[in-house]
Amino acid sequence: MKYYEIATGYTPIPAKIGAATEIVAEELYKSFRDQKLDVVLVDIECKTREENDYKFLEVKVPSIFQGTDISLGIAHKLKRVVYSIKLAKTLKREIKGQRDEEIFLHFHNQYNMFFFLLFSNKKIRKKVNLIYTNHSYIWHGEWDKIKGSVRRKYFQEIYSMKNADKVYILNEKAYENIKKHVGKLKGHLSLVNNGVNTAIYRPLTKEEIFDVKREYSLEGKKIFIQVGSVCERKNQLDAIKLLKQIMEKDRNIVFCYAGGVISGDYKRQIDIFAKENGFADRIIYEGEIEPGATLNRFYNIAEAMVFPSKAEGFSLVILEAMAAGIPVLVDKKLDFELAGSCLRYGDIGEFINEVEHKVLNKDMRQEIVDNALGVIKKRYSWDAISREYLKLD
Repeated sequence: MKYYEIATGYTPIPAKIGAATEIVAEELYKSFRDQKLDVVLVDIECKTREENDYKFLEVKVPSIFQGTDISLGIAHKLKRVVYSIKLAKTLKREIKGQRDEEIFLHFHNQYNMFFFLLFSNKKIRKKVNLIYTNHSYIWHGEWDKIKGSVRRKYFQEIYSMKNADKVYILNEKAYENIKKHVGKLKGHLSLVNNGVNTAIYRPLTKEEIFDVKREYSLEGKKIFIQVGSVCERKNQLDAIKLLKQIMEKDRNIVFCYAGGVISGDYKRQIDIFAKENGFADRIIYEGEIEPGATLNRFYNIAEAMVFPSKAEGFSLVILEAMAAGIPVLVDKKLDFELAGSCLRYGDIGEFINEVEHKVLNKDMRQEIVDNALGVIKKRYSWDAISREYLKLD
């Protein structure tokens, strides 16, 4: 059996920016490799890739498309198309060179699989098993509200899922929407979780945390954080509004957020709100933080992470924060399994109660952290997740 783990082409692996799908592809590749599977990591060509021992199949694209566009605008969409066409041709050549091996192609992006299907004939398709993981946040919503967007913007994903031999979904709401509204699928539809690398994301010592706070010039502060792209969907502004009353009571509380700016207008709304409410010096944007050890240090300085995102597939940052040893406050509207291990709130009153009586209560906070670390170790290692993917029957 030969398995091809296919990255989306958004940014080269190992990712230097917050790129959840690339992280998933990389971690699955490493776990499959550790389990002695014959696995290849398919990724966009990169002439400056850091040294590693991965087995790559690189997809060559014109140099103009080798950069990373975090704005997700027209240039990003054009790159998606170009990479996907080049990917389809690369995979066709690779498949033709295989003889009797059973081949599995694991896609994580609608453009990638759609163009592979478009450019491959029946003979090529017959030689491969097609696996598709749906990472799209859009499917998490109420169907009456999302069906227009799904039909306009995700028709490629619908086509990919209908033609896959196996489809993996990351949360139950998306699973229900796809099962009810997509129509007949060729293959199996299954739920699967994401995982977290606990060798990277882990609690630091008190001494290490003190040093990190000093680097950030945040000694003596009670820090709440949020990690994710700066945009309306991730909802950083609501995190600040939720914290407003608590920050008014205690001037040692600060809110630090990190991630690539998708919407400059939304970032300006945050800045205006902070200034108008006298929080300009306590609402701190830390920019894009590199995944891995650097991001783990950022998690560790926090009392908790606030996560009021409006829609998600399966958020890696929640797992990372839990593995780093901090509580995570999640809006009840985010209806996915992982949230059962987090602190839940439905309104500002419940949020304040969770913060004041649990997060800021030393004993209660430690109990929450210990429970979360146990859940992470038991259920969310990448080895456990990869074994779910290998149930290919």
